[in-house]
Amino acid sequence: MTRPWTEVAAGILLRADGSMLLSSRPAGKPYEGYWEFPGGKIEAGESVEQALRRELQEELGITIAAAQPWKVTEHDYPHALVRLHWCKAFEWRGEFEMREGQSMAWQTWPPTVRPLLPGAFPVLEMLAQEWGLPFDAAVLGG
Repeated sequence: MTRPWTEVAAGILLRADGSMLLSSRPAGKPYEGYWEFPGGKIEAGESVEQALRRELQEELGITIAAAQPWKVTEHDYPHALVRLHWCKAFEWRGEFEMREGQSMAWQTWPPTVRPLLPGAFPVLEMLAQEWGLPFDAAVLGG
């Protein structure tokens, strides 16, 4: 029996200084305490951008100006088969509020927070390639 895909909108929030936002997974969720790019499940009838905007408002208290679709990756977790729709966001309004008790950290390359969620490794590698930077999964704990 094959498992259904869980469609997820994931946001790569980038500041002008090149740093990216990572947040920790909240208590009670699979991979609690692991660091990830923020986002969440796409609900029925939502576009990727609508889902990302809703999730960032619900989890972080911010509203993105626009989401630039970027890549799609897939990851097979023990608890779910996930298809991640990655978007970049460069502008937002509001003050960051960790509404689920999670932590957040602006990270330059290479990110130093640990542990990193396994599904983030492919996109971290693609970002490194895009930015012309070295990528070593072992250094990142993968």
